[in-house]
Amino acid sequence: MIIVRNLTKRFTDSNTEILSRMSFQIDKGDFIAVVGGSGSGKTTLLKCLALQESWTEGQYIYNGNDITTASILEKMKLRRKWAFLEEKPYLNLNMSAVKNVLSGRYKNSSLLRFVTRIAKRNDHLEAMDLLEHVGLLDKSREKTSKLSGGERQRVAIAQALVQGTEMLLADEPVTGLPPESANRVMQDLRHITDKKNITIICTLHKLELAERFAKRIWGIADGKIVLDIPARKLTLRERNMIFK
Repeated sequence: MIIVRNLTKRFTDSNTEILSRMSFQIDKGDFIAVVGGSGSGKTTLLKCLALQESWTEGQYIYNGNDITTASILEKMKLRRKWAFLEEKPYLNLNMSAVKNVLSGRYKNSSLLRFVTRIAKRNDHLEAMDLLEHVGLLDKSREKTSKLSGGERQRVAIAQALVQGTEMLLADEPVTGLPPESANRVMQDLRHITDKKNITIICTLHKLELAERFAKRIWGIADGKIVLDIPARKLTLRERNMIFK
């Protein structure tokens, strides 16, 4: 469980307030879609939750522990339990899909295994299972350079899961994908929350995908959460609250 109280983010050079006194609770297994117009603060919110951006003010409680004033080392340990999925995920295009997935396992392994990249048999089987989970078992041996944009995004999801991720934060995971691929990525994310009880928070620019696949929708406007509801088709009034 995550509890955030009065999250505020300002740019120190201009004193511009990007996020303004946000307070919310996130339960384990939530799938939250964050929607809002350009410049509303969606990505900044995601990076603050991932501890990739510093907070100006606010309290951050994770699994009962206040991590607001945690040391750099403690925050690094927490970040190993979380995965941040970029809009264009970093993958080694010269490696196969399964080897890219396995590279996620090395991040949380010993220094020797990280350097030598020696995979245990169980690790390899788990990587293959996860590729099957996202519908790419038949592409496991192919070079990632030969995969489509949607397939690469699904490899990145499997790579995040092999780390033993407790929370996945995805920044616009379907941007630029054709509708069929975007739907498949969103189906995978929803399946993960339902079957593995992993918390997922993702920003989206396509509201209809949030309505169809998420469990909760957060509407962001002017650095504030103006809407927090169970996912469903939004009314015209609700849309206008978010997209002024």
